Amino acid sequence: MFKVVSDIDEGLSTTTITDLNSGAANIEERLKCLEEKILRWESESSMIWESGPSEASDYMQYVDEVRRLIEILESSPSFQDSDGIKLLDRAHGLIQMAMSRLEEEFGFILVQNKQPLEPERMSFRSNDEEVVEFSCSSFEEDVSEVSGVRFSRDYPSKGPDEYIINLIDPVLIPDLKRIADLMFLSNYDKECSMAYINIRKDAIEECLSVLEVEKLSIEEVTRMDWTSLDIKIRRWIRVMKVFVRVYLSSEKYLSDQIFGGFPGSFSQSCCIETTKGAMLQLLNFGQAISIAPQSTERLPRMIHLFEVLADLLPIIESLFPDEETGSSVQTECHEVLRQLGACVRGTFQEFKIRIKTNESTTAIATGRNHPLTRYVMNYITLLADSSEILDSLLVNGDERDRLLVMPKAFPTITEEHEEGDSSCKAPLVAHHLREVTSILEANLEDKALLYSDTSLQHFFMMNNIYYMVQKVKDSVLQPLFGDDWLRAHQRKFRQHAMDYERASWPSILSYLKDEGVCNPGTNSPSKTILKERFRCFNLAFEEIYRVQTAWLIPDPQLREDLRIAISLRLLQAYRTFTGRHSSHLNSTRHREKYIRFGGEDLEKYLLDLFEGIPKSLHYPRRR
Repeated sequence: MFKVVSDIDEGLSTTTITDLNSGAANIEERLKCLEEKILRWESESSMIWESGPSEASDYMQYVDEVRRLIEILESSPSFQDSDGIKLLDRAHGLIQMAMSRLEEEFGFILVQNKQPLEPERMSFRSNDEEVVEFSCSSFEEDVSEVSGVRFSRDYPSKGPDEYIINLIDPVLIPDLKRIADLMFLSNYDKECSMAYINIRKDAIEECLSVLEVEKLSIEEVTRMDWTSLDIKIRRWIRVMKVFVRVYLSSEKYLSDQIFGGFPGSFSQSCCIETTKGAMLQLLNFGQAISIAPQSTERLPRMIHLFEVLADLLPIIESLFPDEETGSSVQTECHEVLRQLGACVRGTFQEFKIRIKTNESTTAIATGRNHPLTRYVMNYITLLADSSEILDSLLVNGDERDRLLVMPKAFPTITEEHEEGDSSCKAPLVAHHLREVTSILEANLEDKALLYSDTSLQHFFMMNNIYYMVQKVKDSVLQPLFGDDWLRAHQRKFRQHAMDYERASWPSILSYLKDEGVCNPGTNSPSKTILKERFRCFNLAFEEIYRVQTAWLIPDPQLREDLRIAISLRLLQAYRTFTGRHSSHLNSTRHREKYIRFGGEDLEKYLLDLFEGIPKSLHYPRRR
């Protein structure tokens, strides 16, 4: 392949055309000569552009000369007689034949010089990350960024969000433009554009195949299980980014290179007709997702899908401007965004209802964090990663509709905090996420009532609220929930911890009080009462040890803090009581039956609490 060196006008001699004006005989002679040269290629099976630069350049000059002859014959009164009309008919027949040949050559160059689509040159750096499990389903957030697209540094960039690759060998672009110019000047622009559109449509189909895009009907999408559908959504997100930002932008660039000098929106119309079918196919998948049966597990993916499409909307609008040819793509894109937005809002409300109506018939034996708590807090942490887009989607009324056409300028919708300084403002999404945790707390309080043991009720609530606090404090939720929420809930879990202690330990501590240990009317402790006090303490501690070693505090820091709080009260009381009264039992037979523990023994046993492993006491043998 080669580049036609000369411009089509440069090869024509002005003198030749001037001489032709002298009469019909000269024109007929010149037309006959051009017929011979042009018809010679009609008998050839090879392509002109395979024969060398000289042949291609000559052919273009011959055809353009025929075009100029037609202009002379049509414009000059001297050729309006029957002989002139016959010459004009011959010239029209010849130009029609030549245009058909140039259309074929045009398509040949487009096909033969198509640049191979290498996926690695159009790929996104992907960092799929498993976030958390929800009801046996994994949310994996694709965090591919357009900054990860790899291109040759020779390719131009049209802006921060668009990248250009060469779809046709750049060496042949001038040839394609010369053919297109000549066909346009000869009033065969429709034939040229149709040849271009049909060939580039096939190239786009090949591109979608390389990107592994499947043609799926809405019915097929709606019947698909979530695992399979999630894979296809993630692939769709990656495809949309590269197809719009890279491939469609490159198609527009190619069309402008070939047809850019044509009047009106010719180049734009060619590009739109070439690409809108593929674009509508991709948008059809987005629409199918928006009307497919929804569940809360799908919400983060729906938000991401909306975010990607909204981010691409300005580019799509520039590629498919609001005219007759491109309006269908714009309309469909806005409709898909509207449906996805409605889907997100509906699913988010369903998420709240699902938390509120989540029922349990049996309590978790260990008093640990409820699975619902982990589910909800991990879920809203995931949602908070898209808080800006979610905030815009939760806006109601006309403001929400306006946002759909202004995805680059999501305003911060604010409202007063429910707690703390009334002048403090927060995004709307913060209100909704705090509302979710309020619904969760109410549900947990109902679940706590499933425990017959009051101390375990508070233990359960302490675990769960502490978990909520840690998830907020150590994540993207913190700016949304604010310090007031954190302080209030820190007070809550500490209150539940104190309430647990008050429900669990006062009875056992009551056996270590001095009141009532002396014989009536004396200051001398009663051995009988002391024996009973120690016996009851031993039994109570044995029971609380057996029960509460099975209870579980998953967080090591909270577990340690609660053990320390218990130790401070119990060990001090026990050591004080035994220090005052153990000597009164020195002469008692089987003294070890009553004073079974030293302070170190109790301290060691307390370290076994809240590990979630049931244990029974093995008493130390004492002298």
